[in-house]
Amino acid sequence: MPAPRLRTTPLPGIGVQYDLVTREQRHLSVVAHRDGARTVNVYRTDDPDSCAQSLRLTGAEADALIDALMPSHHSASLLYTTDLGLVAERVEVAATSRWNGRLLGDTRMRTETGASIVAVLRRAEAIPSPTPDFRLAGGDTLIVVGTREGVDAAAAILGRE
Repeated sequence: MPAPRLRTTPLPGIGVQYDLVTREQRHLSVVAHRDGARTVNVYRTDDPDSCAQSLRLTGAEADALIDALMPSHHSASLLYTTDLGLVAERVEVAATSRWNGRLLGDTRMRTETGASIVAVLRRAEAIPSPTPDFRLAGGDTLIVVGTREGVDAAAAILGRE
């Protein structure tokens, strides 16, 4: 069975419209608005140019729907996933985080979660393999590698205020 074709149409000042005709000849479209919102449209079977249903989603709702349709889909923070059950993900240290100004080793990240911090992105600089005496700063983005559960637990530790 051939892969479905997705037609892309720029909508100046609005965003981009993606159109798909399913195997059952149903016409669907998604309008990706410039503000991150999405509008999902389902067209009538008897008149594929007439919209039967339209649903507007916020950016967060669209992300949740993507995760439901395709778990482990590339979210903004997910960098990589493997068949071995490992993921690499970006986790930000908030300026209000209790870890702002503290040592990486103080988080007990690896001990508590099994996940590893393999790099820190700070401004325009990448710091590979930070050691336990590396001092975290608000705005740092940590590249965390581990199981899905380990990375989620690491994000929870880093999110503590």
